[in-house]
Amino acid sequence: MSSFRSLRLHMDPTAGPTRRALLRGAGASVALPWLEALAPRRAGAAGPTRMAFLFMPNGVLPSAWTPTDAGTDFTLSPTLEPLEPIRDAVTVLTGTHNANSHTGEGHYVKTTALLTGAPVRRTGGKDLRCGISVDQVAAAQRGGETRLPSLELGIEPPRHIVDMGYSTVYGATISWRAADRPAVKETRPRLAFERLFRNAQLGGRADRSVLDVVLGDAARLRSRLGASDRAKVDEYLDAVRSLERRIERFDEREEARVRAVVGDREFPADPSSFVEHVSLMFDVVELAFRSDTTRIVTFMYGNAVSGRDFSFLEGVEGGHHPLSHHENDAVKKVQYQRINRWFVESFAELCGRLRRSPEGDSNLFDRSFLFFGSGIQDGNRHDPNDLPILLAGGGAAGLRHQGHLRKRRHTPLCNLYATLLDAFGAPVDRFGDSDGRFDELRA
Repeated sequence: MSSFRSLRLHMDPTAGPTRRALLRGAGASVALPWLEALAPRRAGAAGPTRMAFLFMPNGVLPSAWTPTDAGTDFTLSPTLEPLEPIRDAVTVLTGTHNANSHTGEGHYVKTTALLTGAPVRRTGGKDLRCGISVDQVAAAQRGGETRLPSLELGIEPPRHIVDMGYSTVYGATISWRAADRPAVKETRPRLAFERLFRNAQLGGRADRSVLDVVLGDAARLRSRLGASDRAKVDEYLDAVRSLERRIERFDEREEARVRAVVGDREFPADPSSFVEHVSLMFDVVELAFRSDTTRIVTFMYGNAVSGRDFSFLEGVEGGHHPLSHHENDAVKKVQYQRINRWFVESFAELCGRLRRSPEGDSNLFDRSFLFFGSGIQDGNRHDPNDLPILLAGGGAAGLRHQGHLRKRRHTPLCNLYATLLDAFGAPVDRFGDSDGRFDELRA
């Protein structure tokens, strides 16, 4: 095994004690995953902790979401059954709310305040105001340790209109860099990929594959690594190439659809493209964490009031938001629950991907705090109480999962955020309307 000093690779100067080697070329830089050759420089280091916050629009069907019993031996509800493979590393949290989301209309305030716990200014103009979100509090303290302080991703772009007195930008935003500055999320997989691997400061052509650009550095690296690290680098670079090609094919199909619509020819959108879009974004998240390009991610499956067509699911017809207003119609409730379950399946898939991605003597899942939730509970009533919240992973970073953790009614959700910030190494005295910590979640 070669020593790290003999590799003579570029280093990411922002990554602190857990710096990663970089492959460089004109216009691109590819940060490498954890390698055994780096271990001497990481002696005594447990590896970095990450956090990701995933937002699901339009709430849930409570009767199919909420477990009937509490504790670590709880029974998974029908909607939560996809969590079975990771149930030992999941906490289902009930009883929490955001006090400042009780005012305003049905969706926009409850969406944009989910990660801030702050009051939202009613405005349809440019004077937006909420509060700094938990991810950006973490980024302000720890984001300088990675090339990207944070990464904001989503599926649906914002709409710049006014609805019930509120700018719909609120409904497209969960991450706030400052009280008056929402973070702009990236919804195109191509641009999200390029944020990870393209570097304008290096110059070069953007139409070349990032791996073609760094081939020289990659060849020199392989010649100096041991067999285990060579295999890891080869697998990682194959994953980068595979994602790049999948994004190219996705873009080609989307461009063909747009051309067909512009040309006034019938070319109905395939609802299943949403599944691929989400999958591509999750690949970006995984590579971002593997390469330590960022440790903080937010992701929105859809904007508030999303009418996404879920007819790719068996037995579902129509849009998400209309089905969430089921008005106790049994047929609509079944379809709504199937949509809720799909989101949980998707979240469990991301957790599984990260669990299968090793890092030293652990893996990315056990090094990551993964939050999943919605700003309302019952989509039919826009109920902001007893929010549907899941917390997964983080076992190697000090989280102690409780199965179904039933808190007293109206416990501030911000207590959870204060707990996560402490565990992430970005402690605060208070966050939002927090009045304590969830001590039972800390090892």
